[in-house]
Amino acid sequence: MNPQPVIRIGTRGSPLALAQAEEVKTRLLAAHSALTAEAVAIVVIATTGDRIQNKPLREFGGKGLFTKEIEEALLADQIDLAVHSMKDVPTELPGGLGIVCLLPREDPRDGFLSPIADSLAALPSGAIVGSSSLRRVAQVRHARPDLRVVDFRGNVNTRMRKLSEGVAQATFLACAGLNRIGLAERITAPVPTDVMLPAVAQGVIGIETRLDDAVIGAYLAPLHHLETAHCVAAERALLTALDGSCRTPIAALAELAGGRLTLRAQILRIDGSASLTTRRVGPFADAAAMGRDAGEELRGRAGPDFFADP
Repeated sequence: MNPQPVIRIGTRGSPLALAQAEEVKTRLLAAHSALTAEAVAIVVIATTGDRIQNKPLREFGGKGLFTKEIEEALLADQIDLAVHSMKDVPTELPGGLGIVCLLPREDPRDGFLSPIADSLAALPSGAIVGSSSLRRVAQVRHARPDLRVVDFRGNVNTRMRKLSEGVAQATFLACAGLNRIGLAERITAPVPTDVMLPAVAQGVIGIETRLDDAVIGAYLAPLHHLETAHCVAAERALLTALDGSCRTPIAALAELAGGRLTLRAQILRIDGSASLTTRRVGPFADAAAMGRDAGEELRGRAGPDFFADP
């Protein structure tokens, strides 16, 4: 009998990234009774985005900073699959690689965290909000121009520590991430999506592989969640049409109900001085086309200078 193949899962080393890799491992073991725990290894890979902690990521190239080194390991056959937060994945992937599996989406909402208020609207004028997300910063400035916003880098634990130390009176973290690492109780209140649309693909774990690796593809096939895939297809098509990156404040959420997909999208000026929104409803089979159409509409309405620094 041939020895059991080892599936090497590549991931970042943050507590959230490791929790997501463990979730993938758990689902693989549940789906394939012949796999043993010892046959699935988690390989931690440091990314440029993890190493840069003192400056905004948009100054260094954006989303690919959280995936580049992991993708290089995948192309070099040092790992068999890569686990990503889909909101960190660029719309263009290296040749030969693809996102072949999406897990069921967790709560896509932003979580509001504050020791002094129960919502963004309840914060006193002049309060300091910490965030490293250009989208969240623009949304906060648009909704509450009377607040002060400061850059807030670091992983989940670092940002919560900064909040407890009084660096800011409020911050936002993805509900999905806090749920996955067992810190849901730290959320003061989830932010309704009609108040703050989330990032594209927020709450979704994506698995990237070499497209010619049929063995790993077969292992992952039972894990793929079609409903999530349709929603992500719409959101990422919108992002592609807008040529979006972490240097552009873009928010979107697609939801499926009764075979119909509803996509809501928003773009904002970096200083929060303007916001444009749109909506699409249609059959889930048209998800990507709906996203492209919505993105093209917003791009046309915005004009060439909408995302320029004020």
